[in-house]
Amino acid sequence: MSNYSPLAFVEKLSFVRYGGTPAEKKAADMILADVEAAGGKGELMPFQIAASTYTSHVTKVIAPYELEIATVPFGMCGNVPAPGKDLKFFYAEEGTPRDFLGKDDLSDTVVMVNAVTLDVYKELCKRNAAAIFAIMGKYYHNNDEAGMYSRNLRPKFLEQGVIPTFYINAHDATELVRNGAEMIHIELEQTDGEATSHDVISVIEGTEKPDEVIVLTGHFDSLPVGPGAWDNATGSAALMGLYHYFLENAPKRTLYFVWCGTEEQGLLGSKAFIEQHAELVEKNIKFCFNFDMCGTVLGPNNIMITGDKNLEDFVDAFCREVGYSAKTRVGVHSSDSAPFADKGIPGIGLSRGTKTSEIHTCRDTMFPLGEEALKANICFAAQMISRVANSVILPVDTGMPESIKKELDKYFQRTK
Repeated sequence: MSNYSPLAFVEKLSFVRYGGTPAEKKAADMILADVEAAGGKGELMPFQIAASTYTSHVTKVIAPYELEIATVPFGMCGNVPAPGKDLKFFYAEEGTPRDFLGKDDLSDTVVMVNAVTLDVYKELCKRNAAAIFAIMGKYYHNNDEAGMYSRNLRPKFLEQGVIPTFYINAHDATELVRNGAEMIHIELEQTDGEATSHDVISVIEGTEKPDEVIVLTGHFDSLPVGPGAWDNATGSAALMGLYHYFLENAPKRTLYFVWCGTEEQGLLGSKAFIEQHAELVEKNIKFCFNFDMCGTVLGPNNIMITGDKNLEDFVDAFCREVGYSAKTRVGVHSSDSAPFADKGIPGIGLSRGTKTSEIHTCRDTMFPLGEEALKANICFAAQMISRVANSVILPVDTGMPESIKKELDKYFQRTK
């Protein structure tokens, strides 16, 4: 790993690479080329994702004044073909039942809410809302700064029904309410379909226990509003650094390196890997290390522990042993280790956070990142993974405690 520069890798990968687009495929090809340049072998694993082809949309105030509104429609949310609909406007704040007192039928209304959660969406479906405006950002943000982009309605939402849904930035949302908007004209045309995303996979065979597998994950896709340097070119860079290290230091157990595509649209790459490697997941994979957002100059190291008390004790003892300062938390990591945890595979999420930067906006750029900070994260990960991969007995068995199972049910929206 001596000639590998993780920051140079991050810079090379820092371009918009939204899941299912040609740019994401370009990023996957770049990662595969680096795997092969390091002396390894890899492959692209294609999988299909939902996608909408956007044609056009119109959202404008028509009473008591006229004003075009710069909204961004969700994908998979249906159509309001021309000539469109003229709808009443209602601001429902949190979108809870108490915000709809006396408004049981909203079939002639566009409802604006502070955020579209699954519970809010269910409430709006129950009341037959004609359309939804969801507020994004702060009043001083433009659309890019607010992180507004067209994203698909998730399957759990679509199970409730299909409502045309749009993002509106906080400045324009404030103006609608303050200026007493009463009627909104809406048109929306888009076509639902599929696109192809990819995982990049490479395997380093174990020297003594090849049938016991540790999977190392990190997503390489970004959102369409920024270069995604911190989230998550850095995690991809950490994986590549570890790949270099373990090519030179073969472990006793097999390592699967999985650069996941389309994480930002619902962990789709890790879910696809599990679906396409069901037998491997069930019989062989014993542990998961996930890398999501590393290498910031400022901020603490973070370790997310998804497993039982034995795993928590192992992490604490190991950090003390090697002198690594980190904030630890037990729970579900909202990243590509979560689908593995849902299959009973213990996991450790390694990251580095900061309050001085942003993700999911145009400001997720190179500046807050540092070569030495990235290398320190990689060095610690190499030590911990080596300890696990070369241990006589793994530090924990597969399986999840009941508390984590309940958290997984909530995370994957299987319970209220």
